[in-house]
Amino acid sequence: MVRDAEEERGVVLRMERGSTHDGEGFRTVVFLKGCPLRCWWCSTPEGQSFEIENADEKVYGRVMTVGDVIKEVKKDTAFFFHSGGGVTLSGGEILSQPEFSLALLRASRANCINTAIETSFYAPWSVIRDIIPLVNTAFVDIKIFDQKKHEKLCGVDNTLIMDNLSRTNEVESALKLIVRIPLIPGVNDATDELAQIGKFCAGLKRLRGVQLLPYHRLGVDTYRKLGRPYPLSDIQPPEPEYMSRCREIIRLYVKAVF
Repeated sequence: MVRDAEEERGVVLRMERGSTHDGEGFRTVVFLKGCPLRCWWCSTPEGQSFEIENADEKVYGRVMTVGDVIKEVKKDTAFFFHSGGGVTLSGGEILSQPEFSLALLRASRANCINTAIETSFYAPWSVIRDIIPLVNTAFVDIKIFDQKKHEKLCGVDNTLIMDNLSRTNEVESALKLIVRIPLIPGVNDATDELAQIGKFCAGLKRLRGVQLLPYHRLGVDTYRKLGRPYPLSDIQPPEPEYMSRCREIIRLYVKAVF
């Protein structure tokens, strides 16, 4: 017997309403659990494991059906209508729960809800190829350009990620692609590093812009609760002048940088 799509189950970390930083308009963000990357600066370490975790009297994650999630998302449709917003799938890594993510996106589109995803693109192209037609906007991270450095600091090399980004040139959907760069002082902010990313992004036909995200320390307390050391304890958030300098380097290759 084929399971009803609304009964597809996945592990959801949490849901957040009213976001204005995860796509156009007001967004309801659905964070899924589980990620194959282990970035040293990860701000949601509670989203890395695929298992439901208990730490410091808090439970991280719960099993939900597609129907459960869409029921909650639909409570915000009035806000979506007036703001041009919608639902954003984030993580963790949404592509690590491909069947659940696909079913969520299909159900959202069936309810005329705008869709966005936040992803590392670390997955087989066959997974991404099926998801792209259901997505209005894709925010994809380029964390580090150098392959070996990416493997050291993120746990995997970036060959698959960069190949998948290049293959978006082949798709025929109206996908809006936005590349995000989490800027980590002293890690991925060298002029040569940013120039290489800028040159690569200039060749992406679906690109609508590059967004630079300043390093922050919002996940430090969660590392403590999980009993895990935070790898970048000595790094501090950058000043506005630093962000402006980095934007100007990328703007040599891509006009829309924010």
